[in-house]
Parts: sequence; structure tokens; C-alpha cells
Amino acid sequence: MSMQMRYAEYYDMVKTFDELYLASQENRTDGIDLYSIITSSSNILLAYRTIKSNAGSNTAGVDKKTIKHFKGFTDKEIVEHVRRRLANYKPQTVRRVEIPKLDGSKRPLGIPTISDR
Repeated sequence: MSMQMRYAEYYDMVKTFDELYLASQENRTDGIDLYSIITSSSNILLAYRTIKSNAGSNTAGVDKKTIKHFKGFTDKEIVEHVRRRLANYKPQTVRRVEIPKLDGSKRPLGIPTISDR
């Protein structure tokens, strides 16, 4: 079982994700309030935990913040921060870096801010 699946179970989101998947398979969108699901405490904390476990969370975006910025936040503060950001969401500029490839060329990589992740 993957870590993300365990996290989803811990935050009791598996049933929600299963229901959303089934509805999408049946082309049903009526009665589904995605915004409420997205802004639920469980979903926000699941996203935070998933991002925190990703090695990329230590890479700063244009705001120069990493996951460490949220280290002292309580769960309630994280949820409130995300909800405030989503109320009038406008993504910040993405930091662009060039990643060298084996053949000597480079590929562009966009790094969003930690809050946008």
C-alpha cells in the first residue's frame, strides 16, 4: 500500500475519492460540491502531508519559502491559510529552472510556490 493511500485512509478521504471516481466514470456531476471537498479540513491536511513527504517540498518557489515555512503551524492554522488562499485564488509566478539532461541539452522545470502546491 502506498504512503498516499495510507494518508488518505488516515484522513478518511478514501470513500470520498472512490465516490468521485465512480461519479466521473458515470459522467455524473450533479449534486457534487467539489469546492466543499477541496476545502474540507481532511482534504487540506491530506494534501499538506502528501506535499510534506515529497522531496520537492524543500525546493523554494519565487517566494523563497519551502515546507519548513509551515513547520510551526497547527493543523487549524494550515487549514485556515489554505482556505484564505483559495477564497480568491490567483497562483503566484512559477520559478523556472533549466535541468541538464544526459545528452547535454536542458529541459525547463517550473517550480510553484509551496502555498500553490
